[in-house]
Amino acid sequence: MTTHDSNKPNNFIHQIIEDDLAQGLNDGKVVTRFPPEPNGYLHIGHAKSICLNFGTALRFGGECNLRFDDTNPEKENQEYIDSIIEDVRWLGYDWAGDIRYSSEYFDQLYDWAVYLIKQGKAYVDSLSAHEMREFRGTLKEPGKNSPYRDRSVEENLSLFEKMRNGDFEEGECVLRAKIDMAAPNINLRDPVIYRIRHAHHHQTGDKWCIYPSYDFTHGQSDAIEGVTHSICTLEFEDHRPLYEWFVENLPVPAKPRQYEFARLNLNYTVTSKRKLKLLVDEGHVDGWNDPRMPTISGMRRRGFTPASIRNFCDMIGVTRSNGVVDVGMLEAAIREDLDANAPRAMCVVDPIKVTISNYPEGEEEWFELPAHPKDESMGIRKVPFTRNLLIEREDFAEEKPRKWKRMAPGDAVRLRGAYVVRCDEVIKNEQGEVVELVCSYDADTKGQNPTDYKPNGVIHWVSADNSVACEVRLYDRLFTEPNPDADKERDFHAFINPESLKVMPNARVEIGLKHAVAESRFQFERTGYFCVDPDSTESQLVFNRTVTLRDSWAKIKGK
Repeated sequence: MTTHDSNKPNNFIHQIIEDDLAQGLNDGKVVTRFPPEPNGYLHIGHAKSICLNFGTALRFGGECNLRFDDTNPEKENQEYIDSIIEDVRWLGYDWAGDIRYSSEYFDQLYDWAVYLIKQGKAYVDSLSAHEMREFRGTLKEPGKNSPYRDRSVEENLSLFEKMRNGDFEEGECVLRAKIDMAAPNINLRDPVIYRIRHAHHHQTGDKWCIYPSYDFTHGQSDAIEGVTHSICTLEFEDHRPLYEWFVENLPVPAKPRQYEFARLNLNYTVTSKRKLKLLVDEGHVDGWNDPRMPTISGMRRRGFTPASIRNFCDMIGVTRSNGVVDVGMLEAAIREDLDANAPRAMCVVDPIKVTISNYPEGEEEWFELPAHPKDESMGIRKVPFTRNLLIEREDFAEEKPRKWKRMAPGDAVRLRGAYVVRCDEVIKNEQGEVVELVCSYDADTKGQNPTDYKPNGVIHWVSADNSVACEVRLYDRLFTEPNPDADKERDFHAFINPESLKVMPNARVEIGLKHAVAESRFQFERTGYFCVDPDSTESQLVFNRTVTLRDSWAKIKGK
C-alpha cells in the first residue's frame, strides 16, 4: 500500500475535511469511497479520482472503500471488475474491508423505495419514454405532472410489486420520486428511481428484473457504508440536490455530503468510455490495454509506473475549475521517473550492418558500461564487441547534412563505450540501398580519445554476432489533434493518428537483456524509454516505446 505525504499543500477538499474535523463532525472519522461502474476499463481520469479518494483517506488516517456501482447489468461484466481491482492495486492502494457492490444493497434499496411510496413521495408512472421526455420540460419551461402522478399509495405499492415480480415488459412503467416538476433543476423533476430490466446480473443472477437508478443508488450506498465525504466530479454538481433529497427523505443510517472537483481533461485524448469501447470494438486499437489507450492498463503496458501516474495527479492538483491538461505533463512525469530509475541499454531499432575490416575474425571483446550513469548502485553491464556490428540506419548519411554528428563516408565516430571507427566503404544492393558499411577501428581509442583527430559524434551499436533479436513497437499519440471532439462536422474518428504505431520487427538489443521480464523498463540510449511487453516469449522479446527522450511533439508544434 502506498503512503501519502501529509506535508503536501492542501486542496480545497482537504481544507473542507480539516474544518469538519476541527468542528468534531462525523466523530472525527474520514471515510471516502472509489465507486466505479464496471462498464469499461479505468482510464487516466479515474486515476485522478483514485489518488484523491484513497490519498485523502490516507492523509487523514481514515478509510476508503472500493465499491462497484453495478446498477446497469447489460453493460457490466466480470472482466471489467477484475481489471478495476487490478488497476487500483497496481497504483499502490488498498481498500478498507471487503470489496463492496451496490447490488449487495438491492434489498435495502427496494425497501426504501417502498418507504417512499408509503410516504407519498414515489409513484409508478406508465408514460412512455417519449412522453416522459415531453412532460419533463426544458431549462426555460417547467415540466408537467404525469397523469399517473396521483395514483394512490395502495395502487403504487401493488404496481411496484408487480414490477418486481416481472409482470411488466421493459419500458411499460417506471418508479419515479415525487419531487417537483417545476423545479429549476431538471434532476428534481420526478426522477426515475427504478426501471424494468429483464437482464442477468453478474452478482445477483436472475433475482431482480428491476434495477435502481444510479442517482437513487449512489447516495444511499454511501450512507449504508458510513461514507463521510462523497467526492465526485463536477458533472454531478447538478445532481447534488437530488443526492441530498434522498438522504433527507429516507431513514438512512448516516448522512454523507457530496463534494465535486474538476475532472481530468487531457489533450490528444478521449476518455469517454463509450468512445474508448468504440476504438476497441472497431479494431482501431488492440484491446482496452493497447498501449495507445489512456486506460490505466494500457499505460501500464506501455511502461508507465504507478509512481509517475500518482506524481502526475499531484502535479495537476484538485480544483473546481475545468480546464485541459497538456499530455506533455504526463509524459514529463514518466520521463522524470524513468530517467532516475530505468537502467540503460543499447538497442538498434532499424539496423544496418557494420563490418570492422581490421578486427580479427572470431574474436570477442567485452566492454563494461554503467547500468545507469548517475546511479552507481545499479552496477555495470557487459557488452560484447565483435567484427560484425549493427548501428541505426538513421545514424549514417552517404551525403551528410550540415552539422552532421554521426557516421558518413570517410568520417570517424565513437561507438558508445568502445572504439572509434572510420567508415571506409559503402556497400549497396541492386536497388541502390545501403546494406553494409565497411569500417576500420582505431585500437588506441579504447577508453581514450585520439590525439590527432576528433570523432564526429558518438553513436550506439550492438554486436551482430552476440545480441538479441527483438521486435520494437514505436507508439505515439493516438490522435493528431489536441481536442479530437472539438470539430462539429467530424467526429473523433477523423483524427486518429495513422502513425500511432510503427512496428520494427528486425531490431536488436544488447545481450544482457536476453532474459528481461514483462514490464521491465529501460532507457535505450539515444532512442527513448521502453518496456518489455507481455506479448514477449522466450524466443521473441517485444519492447514498447513508453516515451521519447524529449518532447518531440512540442518541437514539431513549434515549427
